[in-house]
Amino acid sequence: MRASRLLSILTTLQARGQASARALAEDCGVSLRTIYRDVEALSGAGIPIYSERGNQGGYRLLDGYRTRLNGMSAQEAESLFLGGLSGQAAELGLDGVCASARDKLLAALPAEVRTGAGRLRFYLDAPGWFEASERPDCLPRLARAVWDERPVRVVYRSWSAEKERVLEPLGIVLKGAAWYLVARTGGSVRTYRVSRIRELELLDGQVEHAAGFDLQAWWLESARRFEQEQHPEQAMLRLSPWGFKMMEAFLPPYAVAHATIAEPGPDGWRSVTLPVGPLCHAPFDLLRFGAELEVIGPGSLRAEMARIAAQLAKTYTLPA
Repeated sequence: MRASRLLSILTTLQARGQASARALAEDCGVSLRTIYRDVEALSGAGIPIYSERGNQGGYRLLDGYRTRLNGMSAQEAESLFLGGLSGQAAELGLDGVCASARDKLLAALPAEVRTGAGRLRFYLDAPGWFEASERPDCLPRLARAVWDERPVRVVYRSWSAEKERVLEPLGIVLKGAAWYLVARTGGSVRTYRVSRIRELELLDGQVEHAAGFDLQAWWLESARRFEQEQHPEQAMLRLSPWGFKMMEAFLPPYAVAHATIAEPGPDGWRSVTLPVGPLCHAPFDLLRFGAELEVIGPGSLRAEMARIAAQLAKTYTLPA
């Protein structure tokens, strides 16, 4: 949404000639600090914007400067609408803002480009098959806290207990069907699943901007570490031709991506080495293959597979 906000600042200054930081903050529904950073970003991008001091001061564009969108190709204009994120924007409480930004952008485009620009050609359906989207009731208020850079007090249900925490929101991430809050607490940055927030209260005050913090880079690195931590063991397997075909369907993407696969033997079976979860979890992923998979090592995993298989055989043995 920052792109639409920057465009709104430009069009406002172009229409009014001058506007104070406070007026821009009220129009955009953000904090003064956010407006200061946005103006700095516009200036850094080469927009001739400058400030005038005093009671009647504010931000102005260099006389004669006009924002121009008529140099945009039809394909470039269409790409601005390819997100198909209207549903996710509504969950964040931003559906009205997105619609307003879309209308403003369409109005500014040349007539020959405008016709096809708003046509939806790509749609993002984030949840996987047979998954339902999480729609936490607190999500719009949490999004407002992120926009306004305000701290929040939450009651959060972890795996073990409910705890009260004061958090400094840094961003929100949609991963598959679940929303996550990235926030600072006690000097460290952590991730919280929004659906586990039982209570949420917006607090007074301002979150200090984390210098150099990049939400996307932080999330990607955090996700990489999490996947690595969830697959601490290496398993040596043999897979039948059918089992090999079903690897992507039955195993986590991380395990498949880091697998070492040998050429098939005379019987068509392949030796595969890949990362798996801890001993208490790994057998349940591997048992999905039935008799189309054999665990070669480590011995502890093979023994656990044998124990579970024996218990299953006992359970399903037909009476004589």
